[in-house]
Amino acid sequence: MNRFLKISCFLLLPAFAIAQQQQNKIDSLHLALQNAANDTMRMDINDALAFAFTESNSDSALFYYDKAAGMADKLGLKIDEVSELDMKGYVLSTRRNYPQSLATFLKAKRIAEDPASEKNTRHLPKGLTPRSERLEWLGWIYNDMGPLYEYTGNLNEEISGFQQARSIAESIHNKGLLTYAYSGLAHYYEITDQLDSALFYEKKAEALIHYNGGKYGASPLNTLGKIYQKKRDFDKAREAFARAIKADQDANNLSNLGDTYLNMADLYKTEKRPDSVIFYSRKAVDTYKKVEQPDGIAKAYNILYSIYNGQNKSDSAFAYLKLATAINDSLTNVEKMNLLAFQNVGFDEQRKVRQLEDEKIQTRNRIRTILLLGGIAVLLLLAIIFYRNNLQKQKAKLKIEKAYDELKTTQKQLIQSEKMASLGELTAGIAHEIQNPLNFVNNFSEVNTEMLEELKAERLKPNEERDNTLEDELINDVIENSEKINHHGKRAGDIVKGMLQHSRSSTGVKEPTDINALCDEYLRLTYQGLRAKDKDFNAEMKTDFDKSIGKINIIPQDIGRVLLNLYNNAFYACNERSRGAVNEQISRNSISYNPTVSVTTKKVDNHVIITVSDNGNGIPQNRVDKIFQPFFTTKPTGSGTGLGLSLSYDIVKAHGGEIKVQTNEGEGSKFIIQLPLNKVS
Repeated sequence: MNRFLKISCFLLLPAFAIAQQQQNKIDSLHLALQNAANDTMRMDINDALAFAFTESNSDSALFYYDKAAGMADKLGLKIDEVSELDMKGYVLSTRRNYPQSLATFLKAKRIAEDPASEKNTRHLPKGLTPRSERLEWLGWIYNDMGPLYEYTGNLNEEISGFQQARSIAESIHNKGLLTYAYSGLAHYYEITDQLDSALFYEKKAEALIHYNGGKYGASPLNTLGKIYQKKRDFDKAREAFARAIKADQDANNLSNLGDTYLNMADLYKTEKRPDSVIFYSRKAVDTYKKVEQPDGIAKAYNILYSIYNGQNKSDSAFAYLKLATAINDSLTNVEKMNLLAFQNVGFDEQRKVRQLEDEKIQTRNRIRTILLLGGIAVLLLLAIIFYRNNLQKQKAKLKIEKAYDELKTTQKQLIQSEKMASLGELTAGIAHEIQNPLNFVNNFSEVNTEMLEELKAERLKPNEERDNTLEDELINDVIENSEKINHHGKRAGDIVKGMLQHSRSSTGVKEPTDINALCDEYLRLTYQGLRAKDKDFNAEMKTDFDKSIGKINIIPQDIGRVLLNLYNNAFYACNERSRGAVNEQISRNSISYNPTVSVTTKKVDNHVIITVSDNGNGIPQNRVDKIFQPFFTTKPTGSGTGLGLSLSYDIVKAHGGEIKVQTNEGEGSKFIIQLPLNKVS
């Protein structure tokens, strides 16, 4: 059972009723033990009985803790066994049975330190795991060994135990354990007269008392009172002891109540108030007698002796001195025997630890020897294998180098093939585009020839018959037509220049480029190229360009290839869906489909966003993650190289941008290119 639950169970009854109902509770537990259905229930009832007797009847408590621990061991419930052993060790330490207490604590500690004890757990409170419960009980062991080390004069081990308990409590966020760890540290600093440190930790403990309270809630208050007493702040000390008395009475903790009465008597002794000293000393004697604690009775008798001696009441003083001496003599002999046995237990434990360490060292040495011999054997075997394979590796190396060279050549050829494929897509569009300006050039050239012939004929007429106005009009028309010829000639030149830029290898040099014009030009060329191959195909083109973008630094032929790939895929998707829609319309006469490709540009913060959308068939979701992989294509075999989007991805990344796709199967796709603005003035 969790330590916190053990303590909290005493809060289930009103404080004033605990003492009255304690015996009824014990009787009920005995009856339940007789009727228990299995060992697990019997273990829990024995645990509850042991805890009920812990501060009132140590013999009964030890009996029931032994029973519960044996059942836990039998059931394989190691954490439950740890809890019983820990509480047993605590009771033994309060009885000054130091050797058995130490042996019991060490046994519990060995079990709690073994993670294997977590394997079989039950009834874990909310928020606890097997590991955190195991660590919690390990923390309680360190905490509960503190008083044992104090009784035996091992103060270094005492503070080390409290520090270990605090560290564990903080690691598993257990405020109940943390309260007692803080209080233990405060007690250590109080008995070593480091009062500021003691007060610091006791304040921390007092702030957390409401997380546990119950039977042991007065312990931090007692320590707090002692600290204030040493700091000569008697009012605060008296207040702390009074609260401790109330807490002990509410919890019916007679053992701790006797200590609190004794603390209050000592405080009044310091304040030179003998009547109060006598009152609380006698209360302490009565309380200690109920729980059979002779050492506490002897301390109270000594205080009464000193008070009556100071009042020159020699009869009373001598009577209490005689009683105290008799108890102390008997306790001293037992104390010496216990301390000697305690040291022997500690020595045996150290010897066991050394033996275990020696065995570990010997085991490690044997393992190292075996591993060394095995390693040598493996190295010899590997040497033979390597020698046999060396010649084959030399031959394989030559084959691999040859295959690698062939692979690089093939990759270059495939990339060039993709470029030529995209160039082929442009050829028909360029042919259509270049035909328009050439037609204009031819037409205006013919018109100019006719007008110049007419002008020449007009000038051959006699001066009186010549029409000067007509001549001026003809000259102006010729000039205007020449300008149009020049304009369309330049237009044809730009188209040819664009084709050459696309066909040649990238220079890798960024140039100020009008991204809107580039997007628009490649859109029209791609569309015309598709139209040239399929006269029946039509598609609507929509553009929405952000005119505020201006020119940006890019490699135009590279970004042009990206746009060409995206446009070609978009028109292809629309064309495929258009064919399907026509077939569906013929069969059902119910579907109307308008293929549309949209291109938008937009400036967002320090980026330019280019979006190419289509309302084609979309891309299946199980293929979306693969579309940028080399040689992956959604087109039928022979319709694509599978390198277009892969090269586009690499080009965009090389520009410091990114390309993403959004698609809905049956509705269309949207490719989004994000490029750094890198705007030029």
